[in-house]
Amino acid sequence: MPRTAVNYSKLVPNGYLAAPAGTTIDAALVTNGVVINNADPEHTVLLVANSAAGAKNVTVRAGSGSQSWMAGQGDRVQSVAASGSGWLGPFTSAKFQQKGSKLHVDFESGFTGTVTVLKLPRAL
Repeated sequence: MPRTAVNYSKLVPNGYLAAPAGTTIDAALVTNGVVINNADPEHTVLLVANSAAGAKNVTVRAGSGSQSWMAGQGDRVQSVAASGSGWLGPFTSAKFQQKGSKLHVDFESGFTGTVTVLKLPRAL
């Protein structure tokens, strides 16, 4: 199955962004994983909320192709506490960018909650 595309919520320089609801992490999202298209890894931050009864891992996959020359360092795996949330990123293109300017994010089996993809502004 193809990964589920999740869009950016863009932060506004000197402005306001109401807290986005996020994308629900359900069985389909756990099975397929997430793709962030047209990714700008150095300006990408994930807010991951875990509503499961136990701690669960979220994984940002190491990239593929010549643009990801640091991919050999491996994936970024982060445990998110039960009923907790946390921020991941920004990321290094040289390690995490997939072919076609994408980022891939996976969730451990049984992970429930939400993921919000925020894009930091380039200039303030």
